[in-house]
Amino acid sequence: MNNELCKKLGIEFPLFAFSHCRDVVAEVTNAGGFGVLGAVGLTPETLEIQLNWIDEKVKGKPYGVDLLIPENMLDREAQTTDEELKAHIPPEHKKFIEDLLRRNQIDPSDLWDRTYDDRDSSIMRPEGAKKMLEVAFRHPIKMFVNALGVPPADIIEEAHNRGILVGALTGSKRHAIKHAEAGVDVLVAAGGEAGGHCGEISTIVLVPEVLEAIKDYDNMHVLAAGGIATGRQMAACMAMGASGVWCGSVWLTTAEAETTPTVKEKMLKATSANTVRSRSRTGKPTRQLQSAWTDAWSSKDAPEPLPMPLQGILSRPAMAKVDKLAESGHEGAKEIASYFVGQCVGLMNEQQSTRSVVYEFMRDYAKAVERLSNTLAE
Repeated sequence: MNNELCKKLGIEFPLFAFSHCRDVVAEVTNAGGFGVLGAVGLTPETLEIQLNWIDEKVKGKPYGVDLLIPENMLDREAQTTDEELKAHIPPEHKKFIEDLLRRNQIDPSDLWDRTYDDRDSSIMRPEGAKKMLEVAFRHPIKMFVNALGVPPADIIEEAHNRGILVGALTGSKRHAIKHAEAGVDVLVAAGGEAGGHCGEISTIVLVPEVLEAIKDYDNMHVLAAGGIATGRQMAACMAMGASGVWCGSVWLTTAEAETTPTVKEKMLKATSANTVRSRSRTGKPTRQLQSAWTDAWSSKDAPEPLPMPLQGILSRPAMAKVDKLAESGHEGAKEIASYFVGQCVGLMNEQQSTRSVVYEFMRDYAKAVERLSNTLAE
């Protein structure tokens, strides 16, 4: 394509695929797009393994890494352990979750003994994030993306010194300007339709607003994100001035996706109305499948979700147990089971291979551009 960002990255098609699944990342990159590995939940050791595997599969083709380095976090400057953080979780929040599980015939007695969650949240603190970046920078990545807030200045500088583009998610004009002033190269303008962490402004409003906000900054690119699952949507966003699109949800129903069969089945049956924006999983607003979990946290009797990272530490064991039980056929667990997904879930109606999704994007994009061009025919 005649696209400046494609030329910078050495890719054929400006479809950026965010995924926690290394198979999806490699397949999109090998099909001509740009895979981005979501590294949250990994350790430096497991990230090394994942990136070694991707390197072997893509054989020099470009890909990126996405990390969560929150700009404002409860313990950003403190070297606090997970055990110390757990001490800040109020008993009533634990009881609320225990009662929710019991109502769905799930025994919560082993919930807090690390049976279902051994994740180390230290990677979301300064020293932990530094170790993750050291691993990422040892590999031939072409872009580093920060999913929460402005990337630290020293990280931007090091990435640029290595010839790596720096990206950041933004949900508003104000955030876009902060990123631009910090020296970010690629803004992912994520509308409220997006899965996972998202703002409130819709994609079709946010993209032109962000483009206008950064028009005086040289060499910046904007990727449209939020509810995008087809090539015609991609064409619409690029008609507004985006350099490409960033998609996460559309990969969740592919054959390679990391989603459990229970959640994948729910997504394939869902409509665009079956997602909610809730703080119940991480402490920050995230769009996810509506379920007994989100319904409970939106009830008048529910406690206020805790700030990040406490809410994540609180919710992970319960959701891990739910996923395990759901796969064994437990009906109560199936009711609770959920996952982060955007409103485009209503367009995700059949399981496909990752490559077929990429090629369908390409065909649909070409048809949409042709239709648009025909509106100017003599």
